[in-house]
Amino acid sequence: MTRVLCLLLLGVSLSACSVLPESEPLKVYMLPDAKLPSSSAAAVSWSLRINQPQTSQALNSARIAVLPTPNQLSNYAGARWSSPAPFLLRQQLQDAFLRDGRIMALSNDDSQLQADRVLDGDLRAFQVEYSGGRPEAVIRLDLRLVDNTDQRILANRRFEVRQALSQDQVEGAVSALGSAAGKLATEVVGWTLSYGG
Repeated sequence: MTRVLCLLLLGVSLSACSVLPESEPLKVYMLPDAKLPSSSAAAVSWSLRINQPQTSQALNSARIAVLPTPNQLSNYAGARWSSPAPFLLRQQLQDAFLRDGRIMALSNDDSQLQADRVLDGDLRAFQVEYSGGRPEAVIRLDLRLVDNTDQRILANRRFEVRQALSQDQVEGAVSALGSAAGKLATEVVGWTLSYGG
């Protein structure tokens, strides 16, 4: 009797496994490499640490965010970034400074190295928004440039870049967010160098 009951329970358990839906396969996207400019100007004497920007729980994710209507945050189905958005943006900024070449001593907050200046901020938007029915990539970043010797804010600024999507699909969103991140990084490099020194 016990053996029959065990076999019956095992059969029911196994049949339940085949009823569960399969998980949707995710496509993983990297932020496209932007064509960032280099500079032939002289190097500066100070060092810079780039901190990963703080953000909301919704944006501190690897999901690719979209606002189909104002104030409604959603994500592209079946797609995600290779890393959370703040990490991707910090890497884009670091790449921009490296390619520019004027700040020779560059680090990020993962290494916790001492630096003369710190670039710190808040990521307010890293998403696709529909404006007048047309999708556009939006990156909004509030930055502070801090003198690390006395924790004095040297400058602060809100950066906002918008880039229209070439196609209304996740691939278009990825491409537009990559272009917007490249434009923003170029602006941040110029601003940092003008106030850092």
